[in-house]
Amino acid sequence: MRKLSSQKLTLGVFDHLDDAGVDISRQYEARLSLVEAYDQLGFHAYHVAEHHCTPHGMAPSPNMFLASVAQRTKRLRFGPLLMLLNLYHPLRAFEEICMLDHLSRGRLEMGIGLGALSDELGYFGVDWKSARERYVEISEIIMEAMKGGTLVHHGRFFELNGVPLTVAPYQRPHPPMWLGVNRPESAAWAADNGANVASVGPASSVRKVTDAYRMHRANGAAPASARPLLGMVRMVVVAKSEASARQMAASAYERWLKSFKFLYERNGTPTPPFLPASFDAAIQSELCVAGTEASVRNALLRQAEEAGVNYMLCQFAFGDLPVEASLYSAKAVQSLMMADDSELVRA
Repeated sequence: MRKLSSQKLTLGVFDHLDDAGVDISRQYEARLSLVEAYDQLGFHAYHVAEHHCTPHGMAPSPNMFLASVAQRTKRLRFGPLLMLLNLYHPLRAFEEICMLDHLSRGRLEMGIGLGALSDELGYFGVDWKSARERYVEISEIIMEAMKGGTLVHHGRFFELNGVPLTVAPYQRPHPPMWLGVNRPESAAWAADNGANVASVGPASSVRKVTDAYRMHRANGAAPASARPLLGMVRMVVVAKSEASARQMAASAYERWLKSFKFLYERNGTPTPPFLPASFDAAIQSELCVAGTEASVRNALLRQAEEAGVNYMLCQFAFGDLPVEASLYSAKAVQSLMMADDSELVRA
């Protein structure tokens, strides 16, 4: 197998916290127990998505859930991926970011984004036609607030006159920033600002994003010493046999897919073209990796090499996977980090 051509691969965890078919309080507790395990196993960070009015996201206030994560972990970094800024007043978003950063003593990863589904924003009265411009303005206000002092802003959506900023982030100048980037043309802003990126899609598609990011960064003014994380999301299920892994993953994927499609089907919205319509399609498109420890290791390394990523966001818990199965997969992937001949490393 070819070795990674440049940098070693860091491992993190991604989570939609989609409906698992159990009482939600039990699901929260089960997920927090998994997060504690991720902390003990040495994963770099835990990233949780934000969704509303859908079983695809049962933690609609990710920052509230992450406050519990801060108290239940010691080393694990964490953050929203992404925090849907259109649903926050910029001052409220800034203050919550600062609080989480201090609650964790500087372990927050700051993911911000627009969101992919207009229906979710529409339920809150946000017009999708102006959502991108509004998102950009909110993100600019937040980054300005990170500098401290008194905040003044005159924009299309927000008017802030002499606001005293009495809190500041623990990490200076601000927590590491994350963006969801799935198109090469969107990589420029991320590269200019030294943001980390997370992508979804086949390795060949992700490669277009990472190449664009690195090319733009090489031609830009971002600090050469910084090492941004360029990541991609993969659902990962490991079992003692290929058949067992695929059987568990297939069942869980079908439930996850049903949750994903909930709002699209309810409102007659076409599902995204990148969404695999079946488990077999998810395997074919590389969204899901299922098998034995050896086969999963080979698949992750091969895809990381092809995609040009240095960060793998493993989604161990999805659909109705039992907690024990998710934990088994996490431990198996952790063993890859500890193997002497592995290109995967502890963060």
